[in-house]
Amino acid sequence: MRQNARMNARRLSDEQQRWIVQQAMTGQDPETVLRPLLEDGWEEQDAIDAVQAAVSRHLEEDARRSGLPLPCRVPAPIGLNGPALLDAGDRQVQLLASLMLPRVVVLGGLLSDEECDALVELSRPRLRRSTTVDAQTGGSQVHADRTSRGTFFERGAHPVCATIEARIARLLEWPVENGEGLQVLHYPPGAEFRPHYDYFDPDEPGAEVLLRQGGQRVATVVMYLNTPARGGATTFPDAHLEVAAVKGNAVFFSYDRPHPMTRTLHGGAPVTEGEKWIATKWLREGPHG
Repeated sequence: MRQNARMNARRLSDEQQRWIVQQAMTGQDPETVLRPLLEDGWEEQDAIDAVQAAVSRHLEEDARRSGLPLPCRVPAPIGLNGPALLDAGDRQVQLLASLMLPRVVVLGGLLSDEECDALVELSRPRLRRSTTVDAQTGGSQVHADRTSRGTFFERGAHPVCATIEARIARLLEWPVENGEGLQVLHYPPGAEFRPHYDYFDPDEPGAEVLLRQGGQRVATVVMYLNTPARGGATTFPDAHLEVAAVKGNAVFFSYDRPHPMTRTLHGGAPVTEGEKWIATKWLREGPHG
């Protein structure tokens, strides 16, 4: 029975492939995409493999036709229709939502309340006006699009940082050394970070400097250290998606090439009441630092 199902998966019709890609491009949830195949008698894993292969083929073909960069390997915390609880080594993490394109996974309880509070208190005396990457030089600059205050911690700079970094590495199956240190940000009322991409544009003059250690950024984990009274969601405009900032939760998203086709344009919506604290972890292709 298993072998027959796999033979069916290899004969995915053109119509089915077009439909799968269309659903992925419009941000449909995995269950919606899988349902027709399961109702047609497919085994679940064969259906999952077929959907992932169809989307990957579409992206690669589109890249070749358009002269775009080819995809690279990225962290993958969970496949389609996977477990509701994820093993992060020292902690069970809840899967709250999963989107195919862009690849976005919302995680519940990635951090404990105590870890959230510890990061906030460690950061308070270190806060400075947040900067953005200067694409011209590879350095940093203060920019009007980003109105938070923040600080960086070297990888493993404090036991709580090391614990969180190890947990993320286990959860995403991505080496600790391929991650940047944690960045903690504080958003008072009215503060925001307008939509942007996290990857480095290889065509900008500063790209060589930015890519020198660790290569390209391939994924982001945004962890919420408190729950704002109102506002402060992480937004994905191309996917019409908002992720609420809830203490201890996190949103993971990956981008397999430095191009808007990844649909990972995202931002931090204005905090309209209270304040917001987050910790951000960027993951690289190779060892960083």
